[in-house]
Amino acid sequence: MAKIILSSCDFRNSDSAKYIYDNLPCPVDQCKVLYFPNEKATEEAIKSIKFYQRLSEFGFSKENIYVFNYFSPAEFDVNTHIDVIYISGGNTFGTLKRIKESRAEKVILDCLSRGAMYIGGSAGAHIASRSIQHVAKYDVDTYGLTDFSGLCLFDGILICHYSDLREKDYRTLIEAGEQKIIKLRDQDFMVFEI
Repeated sequence: MAKIILSSCDFRNSDSAKYIYDNLPCPVDQCKVLYFPNEKATEEAIKSIKFYQRLSEFGFSKENIYVFNYFSPAEFDVNTHIDVIYISGGNTFGTLKRIKESRAEKVILDCLSRGAMYIGGSAGAHIASRSIQHVAKYDVDTYGLTDFSGLCLFDGILICHYSDLREKDYRTLIEAGEQKIIKLRDQDFMVFEI
């Protein structure tokens, strides 16, 4: 079983961060985390210390941080034991396109099948759902994505950063026949196992 934690703000919100820390499979400094950068990450940034420093701020030890390189996906040893998959915010369309084009989806699903926890914040939460098509209301799709299916870890769709301003979008999705829609305010998170 893999535990899935989806939120709007992951480690950047004290409520969701506390829940994440309390439910990690081992102490944060011992967790081996595989991080998938957002669409803005250049190959140079991926190979630099930038993302290692960012995840260190959350308590992960630098020697336990693996940053997935979309530009050289074969560099990641698929036999590496991973405790946590982490996909944070960014442009949902751009990040999902990178995941699909690099075939990172297979890496993610393989790690989850071996019991890794999935932490998705904002874009990472949307990507875990059945579809990201509705996110076009909030993220600009300038990436030419044609397949809007997510990882299908959650059989429904999410509205991250929900506020009263997004209530009309929620109602429109219900009227369109969407059955399972979860609204996540910035302090909210949802947890389930697959």
